[in-house]
Amino acid sequence: MKTLLCDERYLEEIRAIFNEAILHSTALYDYKPRTGEMVREWYAAKVRAGYPVIGIVSPNNELMGFASFGQFRAFPAYKYSLEHSLYVAGQFRGQGVGRRLLQEIIDIAAQQGYHTLIGGIDSENFISKELHRKFGFAFTGIIREAGFKFGRWLNLEFHQLLLSTPHDPQDG
Repeated sequence: MKTLLCDERYLEEIRAIFNEAILHSTALYDYKPRTGEMVREWYAAKVRAGYPVIGIVSPNNELMGFASFGQFRAFPAYKYSLEHSLYVAGQFRGQGVGRRLLQEIIDIAAQQGYHTLIGGIDSENFISKELHRKFGFAFTGIIREAGFKFGRWLNLEFHQLLLSTPHDPQDG
């Protein structure tokens, strides 16, 4: 396994991983598969904002999973807060890909001077919640019946990790 910054050659594999999550899980509260254009726009927005898209690739150069982060809320005082996400392709789950992706995201967020990482996790996604707990994320709250998918209401939990950065936070 190798960690890398994803570039445009991985966008189709990212799209496949997104769509598997959309169609078969509650990891994404979305209904319709993403098109190639949607993923290109998502990726371009990440690049413009300076947010990484990290991937783990197999020895055969298959994208095993990816992770990214972005602005938590669009108000200036949230500038040190990020919301992150990570997705692992079905055939690569249980192989440590999620652990490596989460560690990379934490490390990059700290290097870039952010202070908090926030994960929105479906309340029934026990594997993701346990992964985040192992990295020191704390459960901070739940929004009950925040989504509706697969004929049922979904509860969204928030899990947060506080970083020791930035070293000199500033207003404005």
